[in-house]
Amino acid sequence: MTRILLIEDEPEMAKLVAGNIAKAGFLVDRAGSCEEARLSLEVARYGLVLLDRRLPDGDGLSLLAVVRARQPGTPVILLTALDQLDDKVHGLDAGADDYLTKPFFNDELMARIRAALRRPGAEPAAAQMCGRLRFDPGSREAWIDGQPLAFKRRELLVLEALIRRAGRVVQRDALIDAVYGMDDEVQPKALDSHVSRLRKRLTELEAGVVIHPVRNVGYLMRQA
Repeated sequence: MTRILLIEDEPEMAKLVAGNIAKAGFLVDRAGSCEEARLSLEVARYGLVLLDRRLPDGDGLSLLAVVRARQPGTPVILLTALDQLDDKVHGLDAGADDYLTKPFFNDELMARIRAALRRPGAEPAAAQMCGRLRFDPGSREAWIDGQPLAFKRRELLVLEALIRRAGRVVQRDALIDAVYGMDDEVQPKALDSHVSRLRKRLTELEAGVVIHPVRNVGYLMRQA
């Protein structure tokens, strides 16, 4: 299932757009600022980014370079009230794949999303390695010494978030955002259960990695 990052600071607009996208069968994460978006791009892999220009901590165009550096080939559609020709030209020249001005019809947005997802990516995302464990963010598949591994969906999302930042602490809130949709109801201790099962499985498989809980902060994956 394709995961989409919606970067929009106006709560009602974000809720409406995210709801419509989710109804079409996509997973949706929401970020309300440049900083939140950067964190999301560090811990999750996205098939498409929807980006507002006017964010509380800067121009959304500053995130285009971040997307291109961390997730090459991921299409970006600008959703903005800036509707002058110069604004459109500047946005597209800055690296956006498409430009849709507010207000817009949901049917047009969905058509543009489908069109953007049909285009081949510029280059595949690099595989992530830690210990004997290899993870492909494009296919979301994991291997040890060439042998494919089977994980439950939530555990695989935990693995993706941790291995993308191997050697660094992933904050708990960021990990929850990576594993659950923004509108999912997360039960207390649910994340800890997923991490615990993943850690046990990796130990059984002798993957050569360890996952450490960092008290009141999050989790850290590193080579054993």
